[in-house]
Amino acid sequence: MPLCCQRGKGGGLSNVGSELLEEVIAIARDAGRVIMDCYSRPSNVSAKQDGSPVTDADERAEALILTALAQLTPNIPVIAEEAVSRGRSTEIGPSFWLVDPLDGTREFISRSGEFTVNIGLIEKGRPALGVVLAPALGRLFAAVIGKAVFAEEESRRRPITCRTPPPEGVTVVSSRSHGDAAALKSFLHERGVERSVSAGSSLKFCLIASGDADLYPRFGNTMEWDTAAAHAILAAAGGQLTDLLGRELTYGKRGFLNPPFIATGKPSCAAECRTIEAKATYAEFAVSLDAKQD
Repeated sequence: MPLCCQRGKGGGLSNVGSELLEEVIAIARDAGRVIMDCYSRPSNVSAKQDGSPVTDADERAEALILTALAQLTPNIPVIAEEAVSRGRSTEIGPSFWLVDPLDGTREFISRSGEFTVNIGLIEKGRPALGVVLAPALGRLFAAVIGKAVFAEEESRRRPITCRTPPPEGVTVVSSRSHGDAAALKSFLHERGVERSVSAGSSLKFCLIASGDADLYPRFGNTMEWDTAAAHAILAAAGGQLTDLLGRELTYGKRGFLNPPFIATGKPSCAAECRTIEAKATYAEFAVSLDAKQD
């Protein structure tokens, strides 16, 4: 039976809760099984107009998710990566879904296992619910803002929360397949970094949400479907996702393009001071990146 069709004041959904979350988890798991079926065979890879790769796993998983969400929430529009790349235009409302059926296609192709299914619900420009599934790793992260946030592995669920960075310094996570190494090195210079790790897809946000990392700066382009689901999980776990001037990322922007951003967990006093000190650096990066993109 369709869920989440009742609207509250202002056009928002009025019953985003555990029942809806479990339904979305089930959809993500179904998509994960489709992806793993493709993962067991040689990949059929082609290039999209922007030059990025797409596989039959992307297409099949997205078709499944679109059908399932249309049945689950028939009044809620869905913005999905592959449909947008084919030129499909969907009008959004106060509530809409953002879907990346296979985040980390390059990781899928390279068989690293670090790819995810991302399904996020947006309410009035902000994430309300998120599910991130890494089917090859058997790891799930899920949240409803203000109600629940957890990780699941081997059928065991545990609540997660961002950590306060230790006195030794922060753990920084960066993209395994994307990013500007020179910009990252400059940004991290004298920032009290204890160690750096690499990860693929939305798992970078989930490492912060689960207390395994503290900071993820991203200076390259990303789309809203890349971040929405993980943003919900990070926020529910006590973290933040902001642009380089400290403003929270919002959704429903023209073209669904994100600005450069920084994801953080719970800041210690020292980390807060470093963040304040870095404001000017953020602005410089923003200006230089705008110049490059122009």
